[in-house]
Amino acid sequence: MANGTLRASAVLATFLGLTVPLMPVQAFLLKASPKAARRFPNWYHRQVCRILGIKLHIDGAVVQNAPVLLVCNHTSWLDIPVLSALAPVSFVAKREVGTWPFVSALARLQRSVFVDRTRRQATGDAAAEIMKRLHAGDTIVLFAEGTSSDGNRVLPFKTSLFGAVSGESEAEPRLVVQTATVVYTHLRGIPLSRADRPRIGWYGDMEMTSHAWGVLQSGPITATIKVGPPVPLREFNDRKDLALKTERAIRADVLGILRGRPGDPGLVPVEPSAESRRKKLALPQVRSEKWT
Repeated sequence: MANGTLRASAVLATFLGLTVPLMPVQAFLLKASPKAARRFPNWYHRQVCRILGIKLHIDGAVVQNAPVLLVCNHTSWLDIPVLSALAPVSFVAKREVGTWPFVSALARLQRSVFVDRTRRQATGDAAAEIMKRLHAGDTIVLFAEGTSSDGNRVLPFKTSLFGAVSGESEAEPRLVVQTATVVYTHLRGIPLSRADRPRIGWYGDMEMTSHAWGVLQSGPITATIKVGPPVPLREFNDRKDLALKTERAIRADVLGILRGRPGDPGLVPVEPSAESRRKKLALPQVRSEKWT
């Protein structure tokens, strides 16, 4: 416990020593050089991953010469630095994130798009901002589950979250969709079991500060990221088709990584859509929400 506390304290001090001086640098870049402001967080988060002791195993790459909707699963607050270290990205986040002390400042500096899903007009404004950013060539991360899981499964995708890009294939023919699957596989070099993996996950009603402190105490973590091939948006029929196909791809990649065979297309059978499953069961699903 003493060693864990010492490690967490050192990591936190180093993180703040890097972050606080660089926040005004990013603020300046946002005004002076939008292109540099897009790239700088990618470099910064690579340093953050090193400080946190996160080792990245990356299979695939995010397209650099086209606007990308990057559809991802969501397990932990660690997903933010991990995905940001993958490529220059911005996130779609729920409105409440914009009120969290310190975290909100970092989110705004990374040009996050905040969505208030309780107000229809606000949701429409956020959708317009997302499309504006995609037209500018940005890569926008969408956590399609709408909340975070325990890391052992993928929750049903919410088709409503894809509304911002539905019907935009003609308006932005360059727009492509990619999946990015993140699985935390090892802790201190030891494979995480199904029972251990939720220790990394931040989900349900977990309090963020105590969870983050526990993760910092635990030791180096290995994250495996599988990036899917780019698929033009025009190849999807509608938002439901987009949600269904990306959900299937990410489910397959999660199981492939957990079984040591990432990308094996034979691991997951074709499943009915999340929406049809809900209709068939006629059961409401209640989950607390995190970043999205």
